[in-house]
Amino acid sequence: MNDVAGHGARAPRLPVSGGRAIRLGVLALVLLAGSVYFFAAHTRAAATKSSAAAAVPVLVGKVAKRDLPVALTSIGTVQPLSVVEVKARVDGQLQRVAFTEGQDVHAGDLLAEIDPRPFRAQFAQAAAARAKDAAQLANAKADYARFASLIDTGGIAKQTVDAAAAQVASLEAALQSDQAAIDTAKLQLEFTRLVAPIDGRVGLRLVNAGSIVHISDPTGVVTVTQMQPISVIFSLPQDELAAVLANASKSKLRVIAYTRDGTRSLAEGVLSVIDSQVDPTNGQARMRAIFANPERALWPGSLVSTRLLVRIDHAVTVVPAQAVMRGQNGEYVYVVKPDNTVELRPLAPGASVDGYTAVHSGVTAGEVVVIDGQARIAPGTRVDAKTDADAARAAPQEDGA
Repeated sequence: MNDVAGHGARAPRLPVSGGRAIRLGVLALVLLAGSVYFFAAHTRAAATKSSAAAAVPVLVGKVAKRDLPVALTSIGTVQPLSVVEVKARVDGQLQRVAFTEGQDVHAGDLLAEIDPRPFRAQFAQAAAARAKDAAQLANAKADYARFASLIDTGGIAKQTVDAAAAQVASLEAALQSDQAAIDTAKLQLEFTRLVAPIDGRVGLRLVNAGSIVHISDPTGVVTVTQMQPISVIFSLPQDELAAVLANASKSKLRVIAYTRDGTRSLAEGVLSVIDSQVDPTNGQARMRAIFANPERALWPGSLVSTRLLVRIDHAVTVVPAQAVMRGQNGEYVYVVKPDNTVELRPLAPGASVDGYTAVHSGVTAGEVVVIDGQARIAPGTRVDAKTDADAARAAPQEDGA
């Protein structure tokens, strides 16, 4: 005990192996804290990435107010205002054809000619007969004048004077008949020239030069079709007739003709005629529109899509037509809310024109609606909304990448 007291008190010494264990423990705690921090940061990044991935990319458009032309569409047939089949009006041999197939002609242009020689002979014969009867009439008139001068002196019988007067009347009638024969022969001679009855375009030749043609032939020589102006016949449901009639009484209604698939405009014209009755078999009213057709984009017999502009509704609430979907309960759109989630909104839609649909209720101007990608979303889905302009700007970057 004295030894201890003499040398003073000392702290107990730990074994070397115990200190190393403490140091290793501290190091382990540091490593554990770092692992926990790294795992937490990785978890937060993954959560953020997962949240961003959950946003469905969609294209959007805005609800707006605009003037909306209200139009009725239909399928129509291009019909010329006039089509004439040029036929022979006298019998004879077709001496020559003076047109080229598909040629434009004017009224009065020579199309073909029938051998005129027989008809010239008939004309000369009629003229000769008239000259003969004219000479006989002159002689009869002279006889009648002489006989009439003798009747008062008793130098001739009254019966002879009456016979001379009858002969004059008979020859005058014969002269009129001869003149009629001359006119007929002249007309027949003119008929040997087949001329275009209207301005238009000739079609395919139906008879060749050298053929014998007759008045009774079922087909003619060629058909002339008027190309300008031209008409389109189309039909609309009887339910639309009242609106068409009401607006047609105020002004000429515009009609635009498109290709049959409706992708390209061909010509613009005006409504000309509304048929006087509705077809009871299908409830359709036939109408005719007239087009100037300067470029001949409308060809007779072809089918076209027509759009009749009935009126213009001003300051109408509209949505892009692509946004309108049809469900079991009617039409609806997906509206993008400020938090980038979507809401299903029922609509009361109206007419659709030029890619826009009029809306009577359901949305207001300025709201954003989904126009593409509706199949991938549901109410409450978070979306990554982009406009067409955004997509166009992003496209070059993606192509470059």
